[in-house]
Amino acid sequence: MAKTPLPPLTHEEIPYTGKLLAGVDEVGRGPLVGSVVAAAVILDPEKPISGLMDSKKLSDKKRQALALDIRQHSLAWALGEASPVEIDHLNILQASLLAMQRAIDALQPAAEYLLVDGKHLPKNLQQAALAVIQGDARHPAISAASILAKVHRDQQLLELHASYPEYGFDRHKGYPTPVHLAALKKLGPLPEHRRSFKPVAQCLAHPSTELAPNAPD
Repeated sequence: MAKTPLPPLTHEEIPYTGKLLAGVDEVGRGPLVGSVVAAAVILDPEKPISGLMDSKKLSDKKRQALALDIRQHSLAWALGEASPVEIDHLNILQASLLAMQRAIDALQPAAEYLLVDGKHLPKNLQQAALAVIQGDARHPAISAASILAKVHRDQQLLELHASYPEYGFDRHKGYPTPVHLAALKKLGPLPEHRRSFKPVAQCLAHPSTELAPNAPD
């Protein structure tokens, strides 16, 4: 069932009026392979960027163009990652929060207030923060973060595809599609696959069985 869209955040809902407000988002919770990638972005209120929205609703060409605008015109932006090994060790939620924390910590100048997509906040934040459900569709700074994270992670999967074209990473970006599951069953997991995710764990334990996809996050 599709989620009911929530309205944009209003100024009254954000208890901060300064310029160093960062939007934070992550991508890559659902795929079976690769890092989870987060971004933090402080937009420049004097250089608004039109067209910012949830990265999943944009074409690849539009995301690329917006990512360039964000990098050129924001006050600050940074990326953070958690590796497949960290995902397997921590779990995907905690790894996602770790990637967010790393992106936040890398911002220069540092943010004074954070708008974080989702229901959970990273631990040990030095700034006040607000968790925003469906935030990537409700505030431009979070939208910008989702775009940068998505573009960066997609590029990583294209590079992985160049090394392992038989897995089809250029098509599915690591998500558990029938093409990916078939390649996983035939060829086995790569070092970049997440061992804790059901289809990969199932493949390692029983290489000849049919693989069941993870439910998407």
